[in-house]
Amino acid sequence: MEGEVQFPVDGVDKPCTTWYKVFGDLKTAQRRPLVVLHGGPGVVHNYLLSLADLVGTHSIPVVLYDQLGNGKSTHLPEKNGDTAFWTDDLFIKQLEHLVLHLGIQDSFDLLGHSWGGMLGARFATRRPHGLKRLVLTNSPASMHLWVEAANRLRSQLPKDVQETLDKHEADGTTDSKEYHDAVGVFYARHLCRLDPMPEEVTSALGAIETDPTVYLTMNGPSEFFITGSLKDWSIVDDIHKITVPTLLLNGRYDEAQDSIVVPFFRALSKVKWYTFSESSHMPQYEERERFMQIVGDFLTADL
Repeated sequence: MEGEVQFPVDGVDKPCTTWYKVFGDLKTAQRRPLVVLHGGPGVVHNYLLSLADLVGTHSIPVVLYDQLGNGKSTHLPEKNGDTAFWTDDLFIKQLEHLVLHLGIQDSFDLLGHSWGGMLGARFATRRPHGLKRLVLTNSPASMHLWVEAANRLRSQLPKDVQETLDKHEADGTTDSKEYHDAVGVFYARHLCRLDPMPEEVTSALGAIETDPTVYLTMNGPSEFFITGSLKDWSIVDDIHKITVPTLLLNGRYDEAQDSIVVPFFRALSKVKWYTFSESSHMPQYEERERFMQIVGDFLTADL
């Protein structure tokens, strides 16, 4: 099932919609639906399409959608640079609105990848009554920890690549092809190690180039050069407010190194943590079968 729902947004004069797609049947399924939050911020749902595997492996209905400003949902390029507009609260309201529209507000699970995990964790601190289990995959507890980890990985890149990154960041030319190519070297090691990358991944990354509004405003030019509104983002002091059983996932070669996951593990009261030995930031493709087994078993287990 695919559809759109009107999403009224304060401060926007035009109608806004949320595009979504449901795999499986929400009405007849015996399992709780899983709502999926994509990353970026500013990419699209495409690179998480593999999660539809859970319908077949564990009979879990899966809901994918595009966050505001992305993909098939309403774009707002006029809000480029408006850091007061693009906030956690905006995206949480959109999530709440969609869950209510689908009629699953009393019982659902949530999986957030990367930025989606940051958003999902923030949502979970509010203890929504319908949220039963949470999966945070490849997500940081704070952006300061994220940048520290990314810079350690960056220091291991070939010297000429590091020099190219440094030069363009200093000169303010991060929109150049040379800079993007250098970032691509980092991505090939720490974003997705498959060669070639799955089309769903490359098309999701391409969405940022098509409309960079959300990514540039909230994040910045790259994964390790954070200049946007998220540069001081942290949930470390609020993690203890999350009370639902939570699964933490990351990869051995991940941008989301262990150092940025540890605060979740230490503060959560009901938590499991699994690291994929052959993956970077995209274990849902790099170790697809194992990923579905770990996630599906967690969501359907008697805890």
